[in-house]
Amino acid sequence: MYITARERQILEILLSTDKELTVGDLSNEINVSTRTIHRDLKEVEGTLAQYQLSLIKKSGVGIQIIGEQENIEHLKLFLFNVDHNQYTAEERQTIILCALLESVEPVKLIALANDLNVTIATVSNDLNKVEERLEQFSNLSLIRKRGYGVQIEGDENAKRKAMSKVITDNVDEYELLSLIKESIQKKSKQSSNPISERLLGLVEKKNLHIVERTVDEMNKELLYSIADSAYMGLVVHLALAMERIMRGENITIDQSYLSELEGTPEYMIAKKIIEKLEKVYQTEIPVAEIGYITMHLRGAKLRQDKEYFAVEAGMQDALKAKHLIRYVERRIHQNLSDNPSLLQGLVAHLGPALFRIKQNMGITNPLLDRIKTEYAELFSIIKEGVEVTFPDLSIPEEEVGFLVMHFGSVLLNIHQKRPLEALVVCSTGIGTSKMLATRLQKEIPEIKVCQNVSLFELNQLDHENYDLIISTIRLHDLNRDYFIVNPILTEEEIDKIKQYIYKQHKSKLIEIKGNLEQEEAFYYPELPKEAVADNLEKVSLYSKAVSTLLKGFIFKKGEGRESIRAALQTLCMELQHMEQLLDEEQVLQDLLEREKLGGLGIPGTKLALFHAKSDALLNPSFSIYKLAHSYPTTGMDQQPMEVESVLLLLAPSEVKKEVLEVLSHISASIIEDERSIARFESLDGVAIGNHLAATLNRYFNEKLTELRSV
Repeated sequence: MYITARERQILEILLSTDKELTVGDLSNEINVSTRTIHRDLKEVEGTLAQYQLSLIKKSGVGIQIIGEQENIEHLKLFLFNVDHNQYTAEERQTIILCALLESVEPVKLIALANDLNVTIATVSNDLNKVEERLEQFSNLSLIRKRGYGVQIEGDENAKRKAMSKVITDNVDEYELLSLIKESIQKKSKQSSNPISERLLGLVEKKNLHIVERTVDEMNKELLYSIADSAYMGLVVHLALAMERIMRGENITIDQSYLSELEGTPEYMIAKKIIEKLEKVYQTEIPVAEIGYITMHLRGAKLRQDKEYFAVEAGMQDALKAKHLIRYVERRIHQNLSDNPSLLQGLVAHLGPALFRIKQNMGITNPLLDRIKTEYAELFSIIKEGVEVTFPDLSIPEEEVGFLVMHFGSVLLNIHQKRPLEALVVCSTGIGTSKMLATRLQKEIPEIKVCQNVSLFELNQLDHENYDLIISTIRLHDLNRDYFIVNPILTEEEIDKIKQYIYKQHKSKLIEIKGNLEQEEAFYYPELPKEAVADNLEKVSLYSKAVSTLLKGFIFKKGEGRESIRAALQTLCMELQHMEQLLDEEQVLQDLLEREKLGGLGIPGTKLALFHAKSDALLNPSFSIYKLAHSYPTTGMDQQPMEVESVLLLLAPSEVKKEVLEVLSHISASIIEDERSIARFESLDGVAIGNHLAATLNRYFNEKLTELRSV
């Protein structure tokens, strides 16, 4: 029996879920028109009939394959066995690209044609498309010569980038995560995607397992969580690197840039990863590999935008984020500056994103087309805002798409209690789960989204504690009903969820709503005692940090023409007198070392923010020294500027994450708006202290609300 590649795709998509799918869903997935899908469905029904299966079409709901499970398994087996007969043009081109990237010798067109079961003319045409795809990778070119064959030429680093991108772009996210986490054997072989199998052939499963265990161990030493997609990217990069190293294919890195990386905390973690891999593989790994792992770690996206951004992450990023927020505010005529989570989320995203862009590391955004379609106006506004905010950088649309998700989640957010508890599973990156959660809150008021998790975290939870589970990826090992949705919920998906809630939870909704009407009580879900204790511990840490900072706040005024260094020394002496630090000279030295890394003046203000962690500090502190005269310094944008106030933010070397969050909030609040900048620039120490107290009090209350809602 013969079926076309597109018919195979339709069947595989329909067989991958037990939920109804609309024609629109299929057309978006395969990237063809709905008219084409309607035409192909007629042939699909003929194929299904041969297996005693049928296609049920429900108006306004979708289509679904139904029949005996045994017959469904027979059809899956047939599709698995015929997958080599015909690939789509895009699948062929992907296979050709991988074959050329992997090969160290020229490949004959006849060999590619035989492998793909097509003519040489078809392969030749496909190579034109492959050449277009190579344009996104610098330093790679396609060489075609008669009698010679075809070959990709370029440096080793570029080839690895291309391999990693092809794998992460084309391999199903669940399948790759499962493979990395050694649970792929739980899946039925018949459900494997043939293209995924070909692409994963670039990396030995054994190497993936070894590398993943090593990375996971070192990941615990990072001060922040990295997104699943970034985690996968690092593991795939390292597994590819190990295989290429064993074949003698090494990379190089600019030595001056490597020296810059050596001073970062990520470099030390990257070095430990390499040392462990050297022991496992019993081979010497070039130091350049440490540099590239460091770049991956520094370019990794944070999993949750609620996590702190340290002062070290860059006040410059906060300034740029604020500039972008103000631009969007003016265009959409809505106030966004009073939303601290937006600023915090943008700063957490911008640091790694700008690093990736500057290093030409590239990024994928599988939701880009959907974002551009459904949020066209917002996408256009933010794209223009990015061009104004970052005039010297070329920001790719993929990054703009992620920024749209940050703004979109804030614009969609509605603060209200929900009687039903939902677990949201996402792993596409920062902002994704938040957008899905807020859209759910807006469209389905019965839902209270209580937790957003990644696929890695899912197995650690008790699924029965949640009324429904909504995911953006397939969850093969989950033995209960769940919804697979797009982070930007479609109307069809919203309708399906509403119907499910009505059928499954009608009595519960009525009961809870009745209680709320009678008692006007809040709904508090039961939590494990460990979770309650953990939340209370966090409250205590936030409370102590705020109290310590307010009690230890210092404001000093200068009288002569003292330098910035003299101002810092005076503040350190005062802090030692207050028993907030052990060695004023050590702290001063740590501050001056930090200054060498880049300017600390805040552009557009008369303020300079000096900050450091030090072993000589006992407690976190915030102080201000008002200079009697302006003093020249370098701004965070590396431009000369005049400073009139020195702001000093300090923390012990070993400090809890919650304490760093509070310190980071102070740094963000300095440039929160023009009023805040003016207050910190003023001569009134009492007013500045009161402003700081109000800012931290508001932040503490927000944290209380956040922790109570978990």
